[in-house]
Amino acid sequence: MIRLVVANQRGGVGKTTTAVNLSWYLSERGYRTLLIDTDSQGSITLMLGLRPLHYFAQFLLGKCLFDESVVHVRQSFDVMCGSKHALEAESALAQIADCESALTARLKPFESRYEAVILDASPSLSLVQTCALLYARNVLIPVNMDFLSLSGANAAYETIQFLNSLFNAQIRSLGLLPCQVNQRLSITRMIDQGLHTMSQTLGVPLLPGIRTDQTVHRAFRARKAVLEYDPEARSAQDYVSAFDKVLAVLKELGNGKIETTL
Repeated sequence: MIRLVVANQRGGVGKTTTAVNLSWYLSERGYRTLLIDTDSQGSITLMLGLRPLHYFAQFLLGKCLFDESVVHVRQSFDVMCGSKHALEAESALAQIADCESALTARLKPFESRYEAVILDASPSLSLVQTCALLYARNVLIPVNMDFLSLSGANAAYETIQFLNSLFNAQIRSLGLLPCQVNQRLSITRMIDQGLHTMSQTLGVPLLPGIRTDQTVHRAFRARKAVLEYDPEARSAQDYVSAFDKVLAVLKELGNGKIETTL
């Protein structure tokens, strides 16, 4: 089974867009996929134009049933939406024993329904984010072409190492994903050089970049994933190339089923 967190310790780096399109990509390839938005901003709800009955934090705290908190988007693609209730979950989780494994315990009875669980993490270290990382053990780190985003990627890696040390976990960084790539800009070339250095130093794969494309904004206005809105767009093609690499790594690690179509 695939479990993966999309994380960066900075906001506005393409995390939600990446998580939505990765989930769409997996569902297109026959994986029964659950996308969970753990962030209090609830960006996935807005991005896909969803109207959930209940939210992720309410499910996590046992205030609603699993089926009441899941929105069916399409065949093989369900979403559990985030909301401001995530802030309440932080306080409530801190009061219980073994709180870091709360998400794992809550999701385990329902895992048989899915072959992939993708989690969109908040841009700051929190108890809920810790739960997500310890549950998934696989992390994809999107990076926008700016220095704050690069710093956030490094912070995300340090968080992974800290949790591995603290909990004797085996959380893995599957790759750095460059987003909003425009080679005509000097800042892009500088960040690209920094990413190559980070990749070599930390031993984290550097994935094919996602080029700047207005189709991403048009897809957002249409409340659709880019891969649904315009599969031929250059950003859609870039996402597929990057996700192909991620899926190949997961298969090597034994987390992805083998398909003859890929």
